[in-house]
Amino acid sequence: MIEVYFWPTPNGHKITLFLEEAGVPYALTAVDIGAGAQFKPEFLAKSPNNRIPAIVDHAPADGGEPLPVFESGAILVYLADKTGQFLPTALRERKTVLEWLFWQVGGFGPMLGQNHHFNFYAPVKVPYAMERYTRETTRLYGVLERRLADREFVAGDQYSIADMAIYPWVVQWERQQQRLEDTPNVKRWFEAVAARPATQRAYARGEPLRVARAYTDAEKQLLFGTPSV
Repeated sequence: MIEVYFWPTPNGHKITLFLEEAGVPYALTAVDIGAGAQFKPEFLAKSPNNRIPAIVDHAPADGGEPLPVFESGAILVYLADKTGQFLPTALRERKTVLEWLFWQVGGFGPMLGQNHHFNFYAPVKVPYAMERYTRETTRLYGVLERRLADREFVAGDQYSIADMAIYPWVVQWERQQQRLEDTPNVKRWFEAVAARPATQRAYARGEPLRVARAYTDAEKQLLFGTPSV
């Protein structure tokens, strides 16, 4: 059984997308990042970077003690290798999936995260930062648009952990000042992933934890380390 330390953020949803697709039993342990639960010693023992998600595999392949894994990209690779699903073993196909997974964790996610921060959460509006990260978001959507021009999924004809990593960040396209109509290949791919039963189950699992309100200043300080102004 996989224990998932979770909050309904894009990175958190990556892991439940995989587990629902793979049919792996799992349990969610909520880590309320607005309340500072990510800084508790028991969570830091599993995720020393104080970020969700993290997992604990209670039945690792080596038969040893329960095994914690942190960082969403590393978790996806770990789970794919454990189950033999959504990450090819053939050299060239595996290489391609990993390229696009790392594109997400190194660029698409961080840049879109900065877009969210400066446009919605920053205590001071910084026009340069707002424009810079919105423009970079548009550029990255263009990269994804070109990639999907002649293939069904990001890495080719098969759904993979690359799609699972990218999709949750596109869910908030409106908040990122994007229009899916401007990227029809992304729109087609996005709607196809959204329609998958496993995607719908994964998001339903996280819905009871969703915070439908603005973060307080104190919560913003916990989330972003931003000073009160």
